[in-house]
Amino acid sequence: MLFRNRFLFLLALAALLAFLSLSLQFYENFKSLFSQGKLEAKMAACGAASQTAWSYKGKQKRRMILFPIFLILVHLIPVNPIKEDGLNPKSRKRIMPDLLTEPPAIDPVYEARVYCNIPTIAERSMEGHAPHYFKLVSVQVLIRHGDRYPLYAIPKTKRPDIDCTLQPSRKPSHPQLEAFIKHMSKGSAAQMDGTLSSLPRYPSHSFCEMGELTQTGVVQHLRNGQLLREIYINKHKLLLSDWTAKQLYLETTGKSRTLQSALALLYSFLPDFDWKKIYMRHQWSTIFCSGSCDCPMRNHYLEEEQRRQYSLRVKNNDLEKIYVDMAKIVGIPTRQLRASNPIDSLLCYFCHNVSFPCTKTGCIGMEHFKVIKRHQLEDERERQEKKLYFLYALLATHPLLNQTVNRLQRIAEGKKEEVFVLYSAHDVTLSPVLSALGITEARFPRFAARLVFELWQDGKRPKEHFIRILYNGADVTFQTSFCKDYYKRSSKPMCPLEKFVSFVKRDMFLVFNSTSYYDACRRRPL
Repeated sequence: MLFRNRFLFLLALAALLAFLSLSLQFYENFKSLFSQGKLEAKMAACGAASQTAWSYKGKQKRRMILFPIFLILVHLIPVNPIKEDGLNPKSRKRIMPDLLTEPPAIDPVYEARVYCNIPTIAERSMEGHAPHYFKLVSVQVLIRHGDRYPLYAIPKTKRPDIDCTLQPSRKPSHPQLEAFIKHMSKGSAAQMDGTLSSLPRYPSHSFCEMGELTQTGVVQHLRNGQLLREIYINKHKLLLSDWTAKQLYLETTGKSRTLQSALALLYSFLPDFDWKKIYMRHQWSTIFCSGSCDCPMRNHYLEEEQRRQYSLRVKNNDLEKIYVDMAKIVGIPTRQLRASNPIDSLLCYFCHNVSFPCTKTGCIGMEHFKVIKRHQLEDERERQEKKLYFLYALLATHPLLNQTVNRLQRIAEGKKEEVFVLYSAHDVTLSPVLSALGITEARFPRFAARLVFELWQDGKRPKEHFIRILYNGADVTFQTSFCKDYYKRSSKPMCPLEKFVSFVKRDMFLVFNSTSYYDACRRRPL
C-alpha cells in the first residue's frame, strides 16, 4: 500500500509540474533522446528523485514515471551548442553576485552598507576578461570620489568626530598608504589646470571639514587603482614602464575630494607615478558637459524630476512622522530639519560606526535612519519607472558620452594617444550616465564607484573593435539599451563599437523626435 501511494504521489506531482512549466518543444526533445537510447545517460546526472523512480522494475512502469520527470529535467538542464570560440551563447549574462549575501527583500541597512563600501573584503571583478585572441587597446574610467565627510549638518547636534589625517596605522589602511602620503607631499611638479593647483593633494585635517575626503576614501581608491593595475598593466600591458603623458587623459571637478580620489587611484595604478607626466584638467560642470552645457530641455526635465521627488516625499506618511519626531528631538521646525538633508549626515555616522547624535530630549536612532533610507530606495525605484530622470539623463550625459565615443573611434583608427582616461566625479555624474545607457538594474553609485569602458581589437579581424562596460567590476555590457539584443545573436562576450557610436550619435535623440543634441535640447515635448 505504501509503495503504491508513493508511486501515485510521485506521478501526480511530476505530471502537474510538467503541465505547468513546459511546452511542446520539450516533449520533442524527450522523444528524440528516448528514441536514440540516450535516456540512461541523461538520468545519471538527475539526482536522488530520478534514481528512486529508476529502481522500479518493468520497462513500461519506468517510462510512465520518467516521462513527466524527465521533461522537467530537460528544461532545467539544457544542452547548448558550444560555438567556434569556445563560448556558450546561453551563459554570457554578466551579473556578478555581491560580495555580501544579498537579502531576499529590500533592506535599508544592507543597502547602506553597500553604499558605504568599507574596504574590508577582497573584491573580485570582471575587468579585462575577453577571448585570448582579443587585444585591449583603451580603457576609460569614470569614478565617484571616495568616502567623505557630510556636506550638511543636522542643526543643533554635534558633528561626527572623524579624523581626516592619514595614518597608516589606523584602519582601514593600505600597504601603499604611507608611500602615497610621502609622494603627494612632493607634488609641486604636477601640472594642474585652473584652480586645481591650489587644492591640497591629500586630506590633512584632524577634524574633517565639510565634504572632505576621509582616510577611508583614500584607501578605497588605492584599492581601485591596485585592482585595475593588476588587470590592465600587469596582465594586458596597456601602459609600459616608459609610458608618456600623451597616453593619459585626466579630468576632475574642482573639489578637493575628486582631485585626491583621482591621485590615489593613479598612484596605485600607474607603472611609475611621475608628477612630471601628470596633467590634470579642471571640469567646472558636475555633468562634464564642457562647452555643450546650454540645454534648456535638460533643465526642464530636471525640474520635472524634482517635482516628482517632492510629490513622493509628501505622500510618505511614515517619513513625515519620522521627520516630526527627529525635529522634536533636535528642537527645530520640521521643515528646517527636512531642508538639512539629514540622510547625508546620518550615512556618515553609519559608515564610520559612530553613534547617531543625541540631545537632552532624546536620541536619533536606527529606526529613524531605516525609514529615511527606505524612502530613498523607493525614490530610486520610482525614478526608474517614471522616466523623467531618464530623459534628463540622456541630455545631461550626451556631451560626456560623445567625447568618449570620439576618443574610442580615434584609437580604433590607430591613434596611440589617451589610451587610459580617468574622469573623477560625483554621484550626480555617474547616476545619469548609468540611466542614459539603460543600465536600470544598477545601484545608486556608492562611494568610490567605478564605471569602465574597455575597447578591444579582434585579433582575427583587426579592423573590428568591440567594447565592454563594467560597473563596480560587474559586466553590464548587455544590460545597455543599445546592446541587449545583440547579445542574444552573437557568441562574442562584448558589443561592437559601431553600436555604441550609433547610440550616442543618433539613437539617444529618437525619444525626443530629434536628430541632434542641439535640436533635442530645444524641442518641447508634444
